Amino acid sequence: MDRRAKVELFEQIRREYEHGSGTIRGIAKKLGIHRRIVREAVLSAVPIERKTPVRERPKLQPAIAFVDAILEADHKAPRKQRHTAHRIWCRIRAEMPEVEVAESTIRRHVRERKIKLGLTRRETFIPQSYSWGAEAQVDWYEAYAEICGERQKVYLFCMRSMASGGAFHRAFPHASQQAFLEAHELAFAYFGGVFTTLRYDNLKSAVKKILRGYQREETTRFIAFRSHWGFASEFCTPGEGHEKGGVEGEGGYFRRNHLVPVPHVASWEELNVLLREASKQDEQRMIGERTQTVGAGMHTEREHLRTLAEEGFDLAAVHFPHVNASGCIRVLTNFYSAPLPVGVEVQAKVYSTYVEIWHQGQCVARHERCFDRQQKILDLEHYLEALTKKPGALAGSTPLEQWRAQGRWPVSFDRFWEMLKQRQGRQSGTRAMIEVLLLGRQYGYPSLKIAMEKALEMSCFDVDVVRLLLDAEGLGRPEPEPVEIGALRCYDRPQPTTRNYDQLLRNYPATGVIQ
Repeated sequence: MDRRAKVELFEQIRREYEHGSGTIRGIAKKLGIHRRIVREAVLSAVPIERKTPVRERPKLQPAIAFVDAILEADHKAPRKQRHTAHRIWCRIRAEMPEVEVAESTIRRHVRERKIKLGLTRRETFIPQSYSWGAEAQVDWYEAYAEICGERQKVYLFCMRSMASGGAFHRAFPHASQQAFLEAHELAFAYFGGVFTTLRYDNLKSAVKKILRGYQREETTRFIAFRSHWGFASEFCTPGEGHEKGGVEGEGGYFRRNHLVPVPHVASWEELNVLLREASKQDEQRMIGERTQTVGAGMHTEREHLRTLAEEGFDLAAVHFPHVNASGCIRVLTNFYSAPLPVGVEVQAKVYSTYVEIWHQGQCVARHERCFDRQQKILDLEHYLEALTKKPGALAGSTPLEQWRAQGRWPVSFDRFWEMLKQRQGRQSGTRAMIEVLLLGRQYGYPSLKIAMEKALEMSCFDVDVVRLLLDAEGLGRPEPEPVEIGALRCYDRPQPTTRNYDQLLRNYPATGVIQ
């Protein structure tokens, strides 16, 4: 009989004793119970807790001293190198084969002993209240996504408002400092203002060195970024993730509810559109015991946020490398091609997903940023001038191989190149192919592809033919726009004729040609 049923039985017994038969024997006979229970109910409305008998443990008894000695020794062991119950059971099987005890029995005993020895840490957390616009928490978390048919690890930035519960999520291929700062600006735009304080863990994008207490030596760019947007920063104690439990829980909730199953997208842009729609969808939910939705709280909080700066912060990390003998510049740990002479100093601007190369105030090249090490990111277009002098290097060049891998070298290019080599020879045909590729700078490579395919259809394999097709209407030249002539019509003149020359025919001799 469970406790609730027994309390109800005691109530019935006491009622019968007061207003019914009034005797213990009569109540026991009427209800079909023992007189001992009736006496117990008459004395107290609350049933007495039954004493749990102390059972003997014949299987565990030989191992108790061994287990207790291990737990005592764990007081001096590193926190992450202490024995688990499973590890103790494994040691008992290996070192005390004569003792046959179940793992569940060892687990139960270890749990009891750890509580008595104080090895089980149970911390009490204090609920917190937040003012509108006062604090937001920031963190990175990881997930996976199918991007262009390939499963990739995704680093997601999250900023969560502690008052409203609203959150902003953004995906990046790498948790770099540029991505960290860029995501802040996008989050400020999403919330419609800047929070008074942002709370972080000790991530390298912001913290250079952990000092005593809450003091931190912050990175120069983070200090400048914080000054530009006018917010204060606070950092958690190392290893104490509960100090920013709001954003920790938000990351887990968002991943479970919006990234399961694994999303399949065609690009990073499509993934971030999906994340933004999911964030908007979460604005309709209510958190815990709050009386309004997340979206309503964000609307109220927007009035208490600091206004956005008129101009954004310069997010790029700037480097000043020189072009090496391979026509590349080194940026961080990778090499990027540049269409400039060897030895020229350039300005490289590193953003979260791409790298720009500037020279004399102009952006001369832009590459997708690579996060591997010692890789070469090459563009065949940057080597065309050099290849005009060394045409034999085109066939086995790494830039050509990368263009093929990226899908920028269609089959029609190979066919046209092969026909040029058959007609003009290997070296001259390759040089002619390079001249054709140079036309792509002026007219664009999509138009060049169309012109080359038309030349193949007509069996015309010459540079001038491709140039003529590119100059033709609908490829390289935009259609002329009609212009209203208006008052200029008064200057119209009649078209010239040859009628005035007919009078010369009258003097033409009928006999023949004049000698």
